[in-house]
Amino acid sequence: MTRWARAALVWAAVALASGASADAQPVLDDYLAGRVSESDFLARSRPWPRYASDYRALVELAKARGWPVIASNIPRPMASAVGRRGLAALDTLSPAERLHAAREIVCPNDDYHARFMEQMQGHGSGAGTSPSAGDTLPTAMAERFYLAQCVKDETMAESIVEARRRAPRNAIVVHFNGALHSDVGQGTVDRVGRRERGWKMALVTAIPARDPRVVPVAPLSGRADIVILTRAPAGR
Repeated sequence: MTRWARAALVWAAVALASGASADAQPVLDDYLAGRVSESDFLARSRPWPRYASDYRALVELAKARGWPVIASNIPRPMASAVGRRGLAALDTLSPAERLHAAREIVCPNDDYHARFMEQMQGHGSGAGTSPSAGDTLPTAMAERFYLAQCVKDETMAESIVEARRRAPRNAIVVHFNGALHSDVGQGTVDRVGRRERGWKMALVTAIPARDPRVVPVAPLSGRADIVILTRAPAGR
């Protein structure tokens, strides 16, 4: 899902990026409290297509332990609007809708921008766009996608910071997101640090491989504080 949970020795917020968004928080709270069924929860929360395989176990663990779950990400229709029209799309939102996106949004042309644009190479531009660029996204479209990426990062970072500020002193906030949002300390991680420069953070990334035993370790050392090699599921 998207803004998520709390778990750890004393208390923690587990934020799950990619899936149900900030506006799904009420039904998420209802599900965790047992006021609605899982089928109702899924029908009303617009979960990520891989919710069942990638996130459900985490949400169910939080539910069983009584841990709150916080939806941290911007609603996908809003992110899609930014991807189509740029940041000006946020100016068309109602005051209530605008609350689901970060108050402060910064999209610098930095190393994260370069890494994002590199990732966009090889992504097809989709129906209705010119094939003249081969199999890569047109630059203008990729730049708008970067703005949408920044809006997601800023919103998740703001959600993490607000969750930690509301939490007891010994709280640990755990945020789950796609690797591009946090590897090498960029994206969401950098934006949390901009808001709270004195906080201690540990970055963990999981890398699937057909055979983790033969994956070279040295090239992975800069991606996170802890790198976990997992066996890739068949067909993924």
